Amino acid sequence: MRLSRIIMALTVGLAVVAVPTVAAAAQPQPTPSVTTQPPTDYPPQPPVLTVTPTTVYVGETAQLRGAGFGPGEIVDISIQVNPVLPPITATANGDGRFTRSWTPSLEGTHTFTAVGRDTGRTASTTLRVLKKVKPTPSPSHSKWPHKGGWLPVTGDDAGTPLKVGGGLVGAGAVLMLLTLAWRRKVRMGEGS
Repeated sequence: MRLSRIIMALTVGLAVVAVPTVAAAAQPQPTPSVTTQPPTDYPPQPPVLTVTPTTVYVGETAQLRGAGFGPGEIVDISIQVNPVLPPITATANGDGRFTRSWTPSLEGTHTFTAVGRDTGRTASTTLRVLKKVKPTPSPSHSKWPHKGGWLPVTGDDAGTPLKVGGGLVGAGAVLMLLTLAWRRKVRMGEGS
């Protein structure tokens, strides 16, 4: 009988210890929060590469802007033009964006293709580069050159309005003198 009492005592002891644990497990548990909205960056937007302005002359600078690449990712940018130019690189910021200046030395259509080294994400854009034409000075051009070449003629100089104004002033003076002479003649004739 002793053995049965020992087993009974162990069973009762285990029951006393287990009851609070079982009771706590039986309590209603908090509902886990379920996010019904996907994160704002999901699905990830496709990468974008733009150039501003889209047309430049040889020697002018354009801005390449990329977005949608990995944060801090190095982006390789290949340049397709005849002949093919060596690639350039840019580093994306924490938002996956970058800005890179480009000054072309060749005319033609430049196709830029940006490829992220880590993500492999790719985007392309084109830039039209025109040959810079040297203006030939002519008598109709201004003699004051500026950064872009000679200034175009957009109208006549001030000489014509001054000539017309001077002619009108002269005609007015002649008419006034004639009027004064006529009045003097009339007065002289009246007084006699």
